[in-house]
Amino acid sequence: MHTYARLPVTFASGEGAWLVDESGERYLDAISGIAVCGLGHAHPAVARALCEQATTLLHTSNLYGVRLQQSLGERLASLSGMDKVFFCNSGAEANEAAIKLARLYGHQRDINVPQIVVCEGSFHGRTLATLSATASRKVQAGFEPLVQGFVRARFGDLESLRAIAKNSHNVVAMLVEPVQGEGGVRVPDDGYLAGVRQICDEHGWLMMLDEIQTGMGRTGEWFAFQHSDVVPDVMTLAKGLGNGVPIGACLARGAAGELFQPGNHGSTFGGNPLACSAALAVIETLETQRLRHRAAELGRRMLDAFRGNLAGLAGVIAIRGKGLMMAIELDRPCAVLVQQALSERLLINVTAERSIRLLPPLVIDDSEAERIVDTVSALVRRFLQAQ
Repeated sequence: MHTYARLPVTFASGEGAWLVDESGERYLDAISGIAVCGLGHAHPAVARALCEQATTLLHTSNLYGVRLQQSLGERLASLSGMDKVFFCNSGAEANEAAIKLARLYGHQRDINVPQIVVCEGSFHGRTLATLSATASRKVQAGFEPLVQGFVRARFGDLESLRAIAKNSHNVVAMLVEPVQGEGGVRVPDDGYLAGVRQICDEHGWLMMLDEIQTGMGRTGEWFAFQHSDVVPDVMTLAKGLGNGVPIGACLARGAAGELFQPGNHGSTFGGNPLACSAALAVIETLETQRLRHRAAELGRRMLDAFRGNLAGLAGVIAIRGKGLMMAIELDRPCAVLVQQALSERLLINVTAERSIRLLPPLVIDDSEAERIVDTVSALVRRFLQAQ
């Protein structure tokens, strides 16, 4: 189906931060399959885990015990401070699980029409419930009636959240990205998540974090909430968890972790041995190579370099980011830069119409980071000066 406006290139292979097209041309990947391939392409640890697992067992379903799923769940719980994990196949499915948890939580508190606070500029997926939670008419248009039960706050604005708490008595949870990805890599002020945690505690709401794009070392910690002193009640993961192998997870702790009972939710493929073997290899590699620390350090250096290269340039609104999750916001739509970067053998992305989004693999070296900064800086200068 014609669901994608594809760029005119098809890749045949990859290694590390590089992709090779069918004619043998090499491209530096600064988007990582949209924050998926944190370990880059054809990583030997992931390839080895998949090959070994494929010779023993791919799938049995969740009617039976899955040893690798148990091991992965224990590992994620240990890293995050959560208690329980439900495994699925994607970020949207993980967010669906979180939404169902929130509704179940509300009904158990005798709230018949439970509501979830979500944010302006958010993106949570394209299923009917998650696109309803997402703040994009482009995503929602044509799929009405939307799923009801969502109340929208301004991202990063605690006063907006307090106003909702004061005026709505059916709210049971808040679902929020620690850093908005599709919204343009918007980083809230320090203290925002702590404020959200406080408001949720005061009103008995579940604090639910969508870490699908920010998780697995992308921002410089295992999970973005770990830059603060708070722990959510529910957290969703996907993207970088499997380095390209489809897997999602909805983690919960405390009372939220006890909500689902047999028959409440399920997945045929979720957490199968093949996907879990890949995720365990990702975690092991991130840890042994200290890649989250590398993301924090290199991200700071790249942001400093961008700010130096583009200082005082008219048309640049903001340069922001957290770890290896960065954006350069311009004062005008700039989607044309994606094609121009492709001509320079660089893969980038433009989101929210005006923000150049960069999500390079966590394994990039210094020279690759410099190449990204220099190429994007030159493209931005030419683009703005030609307008």
